[in-house]
This record gives sequence, structure tokens and C-alpha cells, in this order.
Amino acid sequence: MRYPREFKYSLILLLLLSFGFGNAQNQKQIDLEKRRQDILQEIEKINSLMFQGKKEQKSILSVVEDLNYKVNVRQNLINVTNQQANLLTKQINDNQSRITQLRAKLELLKEEYAAMVVKSYKSKSEQSKVMFLLSSTNFQQAYKRLQYIKQYADYQKKQAELIKEQTIKIQKLNIALGKQKENKQRLIEENRKAKAELAKDLKQQRAMEASIKKNLYAYTSQIRKKQQEVDKIDKEIEKIISEAMAASNKKAGKSTSSKTFTLTPEEKNLAANFSANKGKLPWPVAEGIVRVPFGVTRSTIDKTVPIKSNGVRISTNRGEKVRAVFNGKVQAIMTPKNGNNVVLIRHGNYFSIYKNLTSIRVKKGDEVTTKQIIGDVLTNKSTDESELHFQVWKDGKPQNPAHWVYKM
Repeated sequence: MRYPREFKYSLILLLLLSFGFGNAQNQKQIDLEKRRQDILQEIEKINSLMFQGKKEQKSILSVVEDLNYKVNVRQNLINVTNQQANLLTKQINDNQSRITQLRAKLELLKEEYAAMVVKSYKSKSEQSKVMFLLSSTNFQQAYKRLQYIKQYADYQKKQAELIKEQTIKIQKLNIALGKQKENKQRLIEENRKAKAELAKDLKQQRAMEASIKKNLYAYTSQIRKKQQEVDKIDKEIEKIISEAMAASNKKAGKSTSSKTFTLTPEEKNLAANFSANKGKLPWPVAEGIVRVPFGVTRSTIDKTVPIKSNGVRISTNRGEKVRAVFNGKVQAIMTPKNGNNVVLIRHGNYFSIYKNLTSIRVKKGDEVTTKQIIGDVLTNKSTDESELHFQVWKDGKPQNPAHWVYKM
């Protein structure tokens, strides 16, 4: 009976290895599906928040920027869906291989079991068993033969159970295989639709870019002028923070040229709590999508023109309420000539900045709490765009808000 034991161990090892590998593949598939659903939600937000107004109202620069963003997101969707389909293909091939192996093992089990049944039938009489025991030369041999008869019967029973178990496993694998093939076909169909939508967006994007190239200098001038306006407001923000920093050091009897804040015990506690919530802060608007990220990027219109952002630009709904992302104190309210009001909230040595507001509902010196409404997002009358500019600063230096706000 040596072969069946070796066979049983190898089968168990095979199942354990395939179970562990299958779990890893399943988790990766779950992660990819979650990512795909996130991208689909992002596309829905793009359509509702960035393409909600009449297209003729928006400037060609804004439309091209929005289309470029949308194209990138659609390409991400296609890439993730391709990864899912490829992983499913691998899982399908693995399962087909496992089914083939299990069927081969099952045939061996059935053959072995059939041989045992035939052997048992030939020696089934109770008399032959008794004679087998009585022919023992001593009591110890008789005992061992009795144990052998019991073990052989138990082994027959276990073999029958093992055949049943393997048959059920094959049936389950066949069902799983069918579902995997259905899922793969669904992903292929969804990818086909996504590629068709992408082709439409790319066609529109190329048409607009061709139109822009005819008068590139004028459009580039508009981009540079817009960047200058942003830089001007950011310099004012930096000045306000520097003055607050100098005042905190002067009050503590330290050098006003220090590049860090001197905090009171209460401010230290507030700053520590703000820092502890890194990556957990709520969005400054209930619904929005990051249209322009933090840092320096290149203009989609003219790649030679750098676009610097000390924060993020969030496209949102018309009349969307703006919320404080954490407890703090209103340090200042700026009202530039272009009407894009700015609110600065201090959280110890941290600041959260909210630009492009209207109907401000707080004043300088007010204590605010997390998610408290501080104003409304301004909607540009000429382009019908509602966009919040949000920043996070620490000790006079801008931080990437995506590192601070939950799932930004």
C-alpha cells in the first residue's frame, strides 16, 4: 500500500499550493476591480463636474484641459481592465490545468478502488478471514492480521470518500471556470466600449488642438497671464503666513527671522492633532475631482509653458459649500480685485487655504470646526466653471494636499 500513501500526500501538497496561489490571484483581482470601480466613479464625476455646463460657454483652453484629463483617466481604465482580463486568462488556464490533473488523479483513484473491490470480493467470506487469522503462528501475528483487516476496510472507505471529494472539487472548479469566462467576456465588452469612447475624446481633442495651433501665441499668452494672477495671490498668502510666523516668534521673545512658528501649548496640541490626521482630512467640498494637481506640470496647450500649483484645483458643483478640513482659527480673509476671495485657516503651524470663494460665512479671528461651512465656491460666469483652489502649508512651505486629504 505504499503507492496510495505517496499519491495522497502529493495530492494534498498540490491542493495546498494551488489554494495559496489562487488566494493571491483572487486578492489581486479584487484590488483591480476596486481600482476599476474607482476610475468609473471618477469618469462619472468628470462628466458631471467638468462637462456639466454648455460647452460653448467654456473657453477652448478649459475644454482642452478637461478633455486631456478625461483621456488620461479613460486610458487608466483601459489599462486596469486589460490587467483584469489578463489575470482572468491566467486563472482560467490554471483552473483548466487543475481540472485536468484532478481528473487524472480521480481516474487513478477509481482504478485502485476498483481493484480493491475485486480483491475484497474474492476474499469476502467470513470463513476466509477466520482462516487467515487462525493460520497465524502466534498471538502477536494474529493481532497484527486483525489490525490489517480493519485498516484495509478503513482504507477502502477513505478511498471512496476521497473519490467523492475530488468529484465535488472538479464540479466546483467547472462552475468557477464558467463564471471566470463570463467575467472575462464582460470585461472585454466593457473595454471595447471604453476604447470607443476614448476614440471620440481623442478625435475632439485633436480637432481643438489643431484649432489652437493656428493662434498658439494668443492662447499661450492667456495661460501665462492666468499663471501670473495665481502667483500674485500665492505671494500674498506666503506674506500673510510669514507675518504670522514672525508675530509668534516676537511674542515668545525669539528672532522674527525664524523659519518656524513658536507655538503655545494649545497651538502645539492643535498642530499635533492636524499632523496625526494626515491622509484622513475630509475634502473641502462634499463632491469634487482634482482637475490640476500639486506641483509643476506642463500646459496641455503649450508644453513649453510650466504650470505651478501650490495646491490643487478641484472642479465641483455650482454653489457647492466650502468646508474647513480641520479645527482652527481664521487667520485672514483676502479679497482680490478679481473677486476670487481667499480664506486662510491656521492650525498651529499648519494652514489650510481656500481660494475662489464667494459668500464668505466667517470673519478673521473666528474659531472653526471640522466640516464647518466657511463659504461657497465661486462659479465663473463666462465659463460656467465652479472650481475651488485648495492648499495646505506647514511653516511657510506649501504641502501636497493629496497627502493630507482622504483619497484625494
